[in-house]
Amino acid sequence: MIVFRYLSREVMLTMSAVSAVLLVIIMSGRFIKYLAQAAQGIIDPGVLFLIMGYRLPGFLQLILPLGLFLGILLAYGRLYLESEMTVLAATGMSQQRLLAMTMGPATVLFVIVAWLSLSLAPQGVAQWMKVVDQQDSMTEFDTLVPGRFQMLRDGSRVTYTEQMSDDRVDLSGVFISERHDVQPGKKDPGIAVLVAEKGRQEVRPDGSRYLILQNGYRYDGKPGQPDYRAVKYDTYGVLLPKPDIAADLSERESIPTSQLLATTADPRSSAELQWRLSLPLLVFIVTLMAVPLSRVNPRQGRFLKLLPAILLYMAYLTILIAARGALEKGHLPAALGLWWVHAIFLAIGAGLMLWEPMKLRRASQKAVRGVAR
Repeated sequence: MIVFRYLSREVMLTMSAVSAVLLVIIMSGRFIKYLAQAAQGIIDPGVLFLIMGYRLPGFLQLILPLGLFLGILLAYGRLYLESEMTVLAATGMSQQRLLAMTMGPATVLFVIVAWLSLSLAPQGVAQWMKVVDQQDSMTEFDTLVPGRFQMLRDGSRVTYTEQMSDDRVDLSGVFISERHDVQPGKKDPGIAVLVAEKGRQEVRPDGSRYLILQNGYRYDGKPGQPDYRAVKYDTYGVLLPKPDIAADLSERESIPTSQLLATTADPRSSAELQWRLSLPLLVFIVTLMAVPLSRVNPRQGRFLKLLPAILLYMAYLTILIAARGALEKGHLPAALGLWWVHAIFLAIGAGLMLWEPMKLRRASQKAVRGVAR
C-alpha cells in the first residue's frame, strides 16, 4: 500500500504539472484568437472569459490522457534513472504488478475524462454556441467603442464615432471608411468615406439593421487621384453587416449523449458517440503503452524513449481522428467504427509489455554466459 501511494503520487503530480502546461499553451492560443476577434469588433470583449470557460471541458478531455501518458513516462523514467525501480524489482515488483498499480490513478482519470466527454463538454459546447448566436445577431455598433477607430470586414471598413448613447442607438460625430471591391479591368479598389453629425440605428421588419446618418457628406474616389466625388446629404442609410464569427465546433458536439444513443443509425451521430466513448478508453490504453515505454537504462537518460513514445501517441490520436471522419462520411460500418483503432494500439501495448521482460531475460542470460566463460 505504501508503494502504491508513492507511485500514484508521483504519477498524479507529474501528470498535473504536464497537463497544466499543455492547458496554458492551448488556451493561450485560443484566447489570442478570440482576443483578435474582440479587437476587430466581431465579439464583445466582455464574453471572452465566458467563452473560454465553456471551452475548458473540451480542452481537458483531450489534454488529460496525454498528460497521464507523459506523466507516467517522466515519473517512472526518473525512478529508473535513480535506481528506485531497481530496488522495487529486487523486492518482487514485476512490470505486470507495476501496471496494476498504475491502473489506480488511471481509473480515477478514466472517471474524470468520462464525465467530461459524456456530460460536461457537450454542455459547454451548447452554452458556447448560445453565446456565438448572441454575438452573431449583433452589428458592428453593438461592439463599437466611442472614441476609437475600429476595423471590420478584414480591414475593408473602418468605423469611428465620437459619442454613443447608453442604449447604443444614437451616435454623434460618425466616420465610416469602406473600400470597394476590385472591379474587372481596375487595379486598385476605390474608397468611400462617410461623415455625419449624428446617426441612429433602425431595425427593419425583416430583422436587418440600418444606420441612418444625418447632415453629412459622402466622398468617393481612389487614393492618389484627384477625381473625388463629394455628395452632401441630409439623410443617408447604411446597411449594418452582422459579424462573421468562425465556428470551429459542430452542432453535433452539443447534443446530449442520451440523444446520441437514440440516433445511432445516423453515421454522424454514431461517430460522435463513439468519439466520446473513445476518450475515456484512451486512458487505459495509453497507460498500458506508457508503463513499458517508461523503462530506461540509467546510462541512456530518462528522455531516450520520450520522442518515440510521443510519436506513438500522436499516431494513435491521428488515426483515431481520421477514422472518425471516415465514419461520419459513411466509409466505415458503424459496427467497426473506431474500435479497430483501439484494438490495434491495445495489441501494441500488450506487445510492449511482453517485449521488455523478454529483452531483460535475454540480457541476463547473455551476462551469465559471459561470466561462465
